Amino acid sequence: MQTILSLGLAEARRITDAARAKAVAEGWNVVIAVLDAGGHLILLERADGTQLGSVQVAQDKARTALLFKRPSKAIEDVVLGGRANMAQLTGALPIEGGLPLLVDGQVVGAIGISGVQSSQDGEVAAAGAAAL
Repeated sequence: MQTILSLGLAEARRITDAARAKAVAEGWNVVIAVLDAGGHLILLERADGTQLGSVQVAQDKARTALLFKRPSKAIEDVVLGGRANMAQLTGALPIEGGLPLLVDGQVVGAIGISGVQSSQDGEVAAAGAAAL
């Protein structure tokens, strides 16, 4: 039987710290959401001045990455490639900025970023994911 791994608060803090460092270095105000393997919010951080709507968007991007076991950008790319029906998948927000978090090939959580251009959100998410 395979052991199910999930992120804890310590890992979520490390991921968030790395994402925040990237955002601050670039001068970007963002919301950082980190979810556990069950899709539950572990940690949410909203930089001063970030629009309130990004609180939910960051969580939705993370949940998309978790549910579909791929970056939210992968679904965005499919939609932009002409499969508009993919935008209607339940639980999918096809906008870059959400990444699954993997340990030994297993999804243990996800990170979602919102607040700047979606490509910039993706950069911040990647910096956070790299800390894991």
